[in-house]
Amino acid sequence: MRRVLLKLSGEALAGEKKTGFDEATVRQVALQVKELTEDGIQVGIVIGGGNFWRGRSSENMDRTKADQIGMLATVMNCIYVSEICRSTGMKTGILTPFVCGAFTELFSKDRADEYFREGRVVFFAGGTGHPYFSTDTGVVLRAVEVEAEVILLAKAIDGVYDDDPRVNPAAKRYDEVSIEEVIARNLQVVDMTASILARDNHMPMWVFGLHEENSIVNTVKGTFHGTKVTV
Repeated sequence: MRRVLLKLSGEALAGEKKTGFDEATVRQVALQVKELTEDGIQVGIVIGGGNFWRGRSSENMDRTKADQIGMLATVMNCIYVSEICRSTGMKTGILTPFVCGAFTELFSKDRADEYFREGRVVFFAGGTGHPYFSTDTGVVLRAVEVEAEVILLAKAIDGVYDDDPRVNPAAKRYDEVSIEEVIARNLQVVDMTASILARDNHMPMWVFGLHEENSIVNTVKGTFHGTKVTV
């Protein structure tokens, strides 16, 4: 592969603590990303903000303001993971769809392409920059814009199931499923807006468990134990 976009959930980065960061988990992610970049693969990263804040779960404040807090949570996550990546010897860049002082640069496709050419790991923080859109939509949007070949969805569960495996032990995991079936059955790989955007732009997604040993590298190099969402 030439260019991939990795989506990390904030909760997965928090480990068993559920909030904040688990440095050991983040460092393992960074080392896997480094291995990919050393093989010449360009890696972009989007991180959710659920280890700090979920705007849609805040019922006692204006939704726009709640979502703005969530966008800033993703910026904090990207700054942290970026610094862990830098500590392993990688070069990074953080792009946001809004001005964020001296912490980030403003997103443009040209700037992202320049960073990729320089060998940087590119972090896309701040979601789409608008309320009512999740980081699911943000990752598909950025993947389409920068012409990634696939979205790698590293989650707390190891693929796409026909039911919630945490509730139903008999739930069955798909090895492969079409984006049309994901939409028709509301399988919640990503939210519906993101699913339709992926379908309309022919963007495949590979879903796997972050906590499986070396799962990111294995997924890219062919030892895949999750679900491929085809388009």
